[in-house]
Amino acid sequence: MAIEVSPLPLPASADPSKFKDFGREVKGVNPGELTDQEFETIRDLLYKHDTLLFRDVTLTPEQQYRLTKLFDPKSESYGHGNNKTGSEKKSILHPDLKTIPRQPQVQLIGNGTVYNHEGLAEAMLKHPSHTTFHKTRVSEIDEANGITRFYRWHIDAALYDLSPPKVTTLYGIHVPHGPRQKVRYDDGTGDELEVPLGTTAFVSGKTMFDILPDELKSVAVRTRVKYAPHPYVWMAPARAMSTGLGIESEGRELPWDELPPWEESRIKILPMTWKNPVTGNLHFQVHPCGVCELLIDPLPEGAKREGALFPDGAHLKDLKEVRELLYKMQRPAIAPPLVYPHDWRERDLVLFHNRGVLHSVVGAFTKEQVRAFHQCNLAASDDPAGPTPEDVKKYA
Repeated sequence: MAIEVSPLPLPASADPSKFKDFGREVKGVNPGELTDQEFETIRDLLYKHDTLLFRDVTLTPEQQYRLTKLFDPKSESYGHGNNKTGSEKKSILHPDLKTIPRQPQVQLIGNGTVYNHEGLAEAMLKHPSHTTFHKTRVSEIDEANGITRFYRWHIDAALYDLSPPKVTTLYGIHVPHGPRQKVRYDDGTGDELEVPLGTTAFVSGKTMFDILPDELKSVAVRTRVKYAPHPYVWMAPARAMSTGLGIESEGRELPWDELPPWEESRIKILPMTWKNPVTGNLHFQVHPCGVCELLIDPLPEGAKREGALFPDGAHLKDLKEVRELLYKMQRPAIAPPLVYPHDWRERDLVLFHNRGVLHSVVGAFTKEQVRAFHQCNLAASDDPAGPTPEDVKKYA
């Protein structure tokens, strides 16, 4: 049977003109047992469309690991390091992930208590919710009426020592059903987005870059992003903005001298825009919660200086200034018409280009609603490539 490809079913809220290339459903192939030729096709589809959906898939943890590893054969360890639920108890990720014992690169995530699952006698899962991470929260009355928020817009990446994974695979094993929820942005815009219960929301990093005004495109191609050491420990005491797109600047982050041991050489400084290896497109790829500094290069020789921001370059160290600039650049791309909220079914496999999209957990469950997913991403064998000198000349 030949591989068949069709567009993802978009919600009524989505602007179809912004999703022409984003997302495809793939049929006619078993993602757990790809031939070399099939993988080459899937690889090209993934980088061209950023998110691939396979329905009615039967996938073992071993198969999921092998599929993920095909995109980067030299990769091996889980994307956050395989001690992320063990020794790093202070990490904000600690409650959210349980390791599959026989395949430690695959994590069990979800909600409720799962019994006798892939070598885990009992796993108590907690769906991360804005109620424990945001500075403010929707009222309990509103929450009971289905009002919710994005939890945290992010890239799957340790952002310290390990390189950001190239892809993430997310496999729905048990999907609870219930009424739809409404995401409220609560940032003064009045933006709202109706979503399926427990959706995973995606936005395109390419779109995030493409819709920037010229003066911010220039900044994006000239900027490198410095992340804090052990950023998930560093950010744990802090509180997020109501959109889930970054941290409130209140000075609550853990001081660097109170973090687990770290080395300057292992701190990650990554381009603000990442180059797609197949299309050559630039994707705006920043995990706003973990950023501590921005390093902006001066305009290249011959570039127009009139109206340019930071024409002589800059090194922004003030967290409030850093976060305000990032928010200005990223917020337009999470507007309701640009968000794809996936409507999960059991045995859905979603494969996404982790270096090309941002995503967020959404919503909240009751304790009785059991949700079980397998997630796999692998720390990459190299860091993402940034803009070429030609890209900088084009956009700066």
